[in-house]
Amino acid sequence: MSGVFNNSDYMEGLDVSLPLLAYQPKSQNHRVNGYEVPGDDQPRIYRLESVASNQDMDLLIRAAYRQIFHEQQMLKSNRQTLLESQLRAGLITVKGFIRGLATCDSFRAWNYHPNNNYRFVELCVQRILGRNVYDRKETLAWSIVLASQGLQGLIDGLLATPEYEDSFGENTVPYQRRRILPQRSLGELPFERTPRYGQDHLTSLQALGYDFCADRPLGQQDWLVPPAPVRRAAGVITLALALVLGLTTAAVVFSWFGWITL
Repeated sequence: MSGVFNNSDYMEGLDVSLPLLAYQPKSQNHRVNGYEVPGDDQPRIYRLESVASNQDMDLLIRAAYRQIFHEQQMLKSNRQTLLESQLRAGLITVKGFIRGLATCDSFRAWNYHPNNNYRFVELCVQRILGRNVYDRKETLAWSIVLASQGLQGLIDGLLATPEYEDSFGENTVPYQRRRILPQRSLGELPFERTPRYGQDHLTSLQALGYDFCADRPLGQQDWLVPPAPVRRAAGVITLALALVLGLTTAAVVFSWFGWITL
């Protein structure tokens, strides 16, 4: 993993507990009581107490996946069927389900490995506490937890905060709180529209040949065109396969005439 404090993978098995660095909460939008009339822009809240059928449970589970993995990562391969079964059977709470999703191998691969610790902390605060980080001091505080206690320690720490308990408790799926600002004509963008990785990973992708320039004119088929190194490698593989197939076909034909024996 790139960036500073990149040794957290090695620290998860060690007992290196450091106190959380103090930071001052700011008057973000979610900390102010709202008086707007609820509408389509307001988040729908999913609570275990409101589940009355299997369909309701399906919607709650889907909302949890959307919150933790975001819509871009809601893939069949990322499903955690064991956790789903435990939640349906009442063996774990929604909070336990969120903990399982945020510490599973899929979440680690999609979100932890492409990022440095600072960006990953910002992402986890958004997805678990439902807000942006207050400032760099809060980012630094949780980055120290990530570096000293690993991913599991970071997720456990966020879930154990009084803020999470007061906002979501044991049985409410986290959501982006108070996204709309009445003082603006356009509210804050949902977290789903933010990239899952930071500038470091973007730079590494660009070094491989991918072009993400915002001002580059795009053709209709641009998304189908891989970078030049990938195209060259694919060409070599295709040529090799064609050669093998041609030799195999010739050998079969020659065997029909008895020129060779297979």
